[in-house]
Amino acid sequence: MRHPLRPRLTALCLSLLLAVLPPAQAEDTPADEAPPAASERPFSERSADAAATLQQRLPNEEQQWLEADGERFLALWQPANVEQPSGVIILIPGDGETADWPRAIGPLRRKLPDTGWHTLSLTLPDPQDGLPLRAAEPPTPEEAPDAAADEPQADEQAAATDAQAEAPVDSPAAASPEARLERHAARVLARLRAALAFAERQEPESIIFLGHASGAYWAARYLAEEPAPRIHNLLMVAARSPEGFGPALEQLIPNLRLATGDFYYKDDPAARTAARKRLQTARRQPLPAYLQIAMTSLPGNPAVEQEQLFRRIKGWLLLQLRAQHASGT
Repeated sequence: MRHPLRPRLTALCLSLLLAVLPPAQAEDTPADEAPPAASERPFSERSADAAATLQQRLPNEEQQWLEADGERFLALWQPANVEQPSGVIILIPGDGETADWPRAIGPLRRKLPDTGWHTLSLTLPDPQDGLPLRAAEPPTPEEAPDAAADEPQADEQAAATDAQAEAPVDSPAAASPEARLERHAARVLARLRAALAFAERQEPESIIFLGHASGAYWAARYLAEEPAPRIHNLLMVAARSPEGFGPALEQLIPNLRLATGDFYYKDDPAARTAARKRLQTARRQPLPAYLQIAMTSLPGNPAVEQEQLFRRIKGWLLLQLRAQHASGT
């Protein structure tokens, strides 16, 4: 004799089994929906994550989304706080820095508008072009993990190597080192080109490139390779050449036919040696408008150090404006 509850139990089990089974891929995927391209970036770039953080933290009126080489990137815009602005200063951060970096970039972009300049601070792509990087900004003591929990640097490099090996053949992470360097340079220069186009739309009297660290290299390289008659001045702060790229910064100096201010920290032996090479190169060329300004770093008092930099930049700009007005340009 069949138990009266058995059919009901069988139906209940069957319905539960159908509920947990995943639907068939072939039936639910639309026919016109293409699969993800194999060349899509397998990792989120640190610079994109940092830009998303700035987007949440800063007012909407400061945010300008520009497009270069098919990519959207965040720039921070601060209009001059005067009736007749002197022009636009495009701030170019170095590798691992953000558009609001606490050294040079952030303080200058906020202070220079009070002296009559618009500022446009850029976000540059990661030099590793898609491979995961450690956070560029150092954690605060409250956020820093215990030393025992830190992974060795070798483990991070091994993880990046494994990720590159597993990436699709035609992805940026799987490209040769030379191709990745070339691709990174093209992306950076495209963003400078987009920033310059935005600045020109403001119809300023003058446009200035100001690069910090490796950002100074990219500013000089852009000006050496592409004609930019609207850019009247170049400012370099703690300039350095990024590893693997050529030509070196001192080799770009002879191609700069505009007023150039080279600000460096004289108590850093490596920076002092590199600055001497740039100065010697400039002296071999007819570059009367190239000027070096030595500063003293104050690691124990960053606020005073940034104020010193701002005052030096402000003084240099005033001298250049007077020279331009005197010459009628």
